[in-house]
Amino acid sequence: MVIEEAFPGEGKKLSELERLCFSAPLPEEMLERLISSPDFIILCAREGEEVLGYGGFQFVLDEGYILNIAVFPEHRRKNVGRGIMNALENKAKEKQLAFLTLEVREHNGAAISLYTKEGYNEVGRRRGYYTQPSEDAIIMTKFF
Repeated sequence: MVIEEAFPGEGKKLSELERLCFSAPLPEEMLERLISSPDFIILCAREGEEVLGYGGFQFVLDEGYILNIAVFPEHRRKNVGRGIMNALENKAKEKQLAFLTLEVREHNGAAISLYTKEGYNEVGRRRGYYTQPSEDAIIMTKFF
């Protein structure tokens, strides 16, 4: 598995993954803009030409805000998500960010477990943040 920056033109594949993983998926056009933006880091995990998953964050000054981390269902539980998390963290350190933070659905136990193992701590909660279904978001942050 190789994890590298997403290429322009991969928005379609990432949009497909978004639709599989999220109730409010990012559209292809937005993903293409994020891939090309100097204020975002979008990484893809790949085996050859196949995209296994992706993740990305926006950075503002020394702060990093993870947008999404998504892995195709057939590649879950194979350390793809962990690899993406580690690669994002390395990029954050290269940019000398003070922290990375994210929101996660309160009932997404698998993601919360991964983030906790990777050193993220719960720092807050956003009531009713998610819809379809309605759910709170747990804010998790890792300080460097």
